[in-house]
Amino acid sequence: MTATREEPAPQRAWVRLYSGKRLDLLNPTPFDWEDSDLAMGLARTYRWGGHSKWELPLSVAQHSLFVLALRRRWSPDADDPRADLRELLHDADEGLLGFDCISVVKPFLGPAFRALTASLERVVALRYGLAPWTSAQRRPHKRADRIAAASEAVHVVGWTPREVRATLRIPHSPLELDPLAAIYGGTPWEPWAPTLAAERFLFELRALCARL
Repeated sequence: MTATREEPAPQRAWVRLYSGKRLDLLNPTPFDWEDSDLAMGLARTYRWGGHSKWELPLSVAQHSLFVLALRRRWSPDADDPRADLRELLHDADEGLLGFDCISVVKPFLGPAFRALTASLERVVALRYGLAPWTSAQRRPHKRADRIAAASEAVHVVGWTPREVRATLRIPHSPLELDPLAAIYGGTPWEPWAPTLAAERFLFELRALCARL
């Protein structure tokens, strides 16, 4: 009797999310997650490789709210919920993937990883109606993102301001005051627990979506 040869099982490219939905990372659609999945994913995805001088690491959810707070501080008269939403969701692909790659590793991941993240960025934009950044819009966003990074490096991870410029090559000074503490209270610069970060991110996300 000739033994039958088993066909290899198809490669699994999907992940099961907090809500129970499945997200196919290689062929995502805008309908594959709930807002709560995104909030929880960002709250459980950590910046700086998870390193922190605090008890907890800093989540991408908290970072996203930090960058949004800077936009609102610098443009208090620009009441634009869609622009706010784009700021809030600037790292949304990381929450779906569950991975925020530190900068020193990115050059080694290659074009396949970039294609994967670009695909997730595209479906996030489709789901939430986000237009591509113009060059004029990207400049203040990048400034806010980099100032947030400089501040996190010093107050959360433990880099010195000199190292921020010389080693991390961020040409901005860290903030002294935590803008999120002025909004939410608590200890300035302290990373939030994942459940709290998810709750605050989800509240902001739903509030902005309701205004579109």
